[in-house]
Amino acid sequence: MGKAIELTDANFDQIINSDKPVLVDFWAEWCGPCKMIGPVVEELAGDYEGKAVIGKLNVDENPSVTARFGVRSIPTLLVFKGGQIVDKQVGAVPKSVLSQKLAAQVA
Repeated sequence: MGKAIELTDANFDQIINSDKPVLVDFWAEWCGPCKMIGPVVEELAGDYEGKAVIGKLNVDENPSVTARFGVRSIPTLLVFKGGQIVDKQVGAVPKSVLSQKLAAQVA
C-alpha cells in the first residue's frame, strides 16, 4: 500500500519535479482540519500508487517552502505537474474532490 512521503525544505524541489503529478498536503500538528484530511491523503497515496506522488509537508518544520508558496491557511493542498502548480485546494474537503483534482492530472 502506498504511503504519503514526508516532504521537507531539503527534498521538496526534487520531489515536485517528478514526471508524475504530485499532491502536497501542507499541514501542522496543532491544526484540527489537518488531522481530518490526513487519513484521506494517506488513502490517496494508496489509490494513486505508481500514478502520482503524494506528500505531506509540516509547515512548522519547513518554513522556507511554506513561505515560497504563500501558504497562510492550512490545510492547503497543492497539485504540481512538472514542478509547476496546476491546482490548489485550501481547507478540508471530501476525498472525492481531491481525487478528481489528481485524476485530471494523471495522463
